Amino acid sequence: MSQPTDPSRTANKSISPADRQKYDQIFMQVILSVQQDVQASRPPQSGALAAMFHKEQLQDALQGCAMLIAGWNAGIIDAAGTVRTARALRSLGRSELAERVEGLIHIDDDGTQTGG
Repeated sequence: MSQPTDPSRTANKSISPADRQKYDQIFMQVILSVQQDVQASRPPQSGALAAMFHKEQLQDALQGCAMLIAGWNAGIIDAAGTVRTARALRSLGRSELAERVEGLIHIDDDGTQTGG
């Protein structure tokens, strides 16, 4: 299992227009699966505090996805969006999805992202 991303050691990664076009479907599949999963999730416990925490983490995950999409459209893998999304996913108990999001930084290394 990979360790959570350290934002101090993470930088945006540039993606060429050709690679962006080539890997767009893979990137969007990861993002869409994250969005669908978190939107379908429910708080693990009942109560107002659990619901509030869950809502915060859900919002962070979705905002991180939006940052990743905006970065992708600008030709980068957004480091802050990656960290934000992965942290929220881990807080929601979705470590496997967090690893897939973190693997997006390697999307153009060999044509696939890790963890998926």
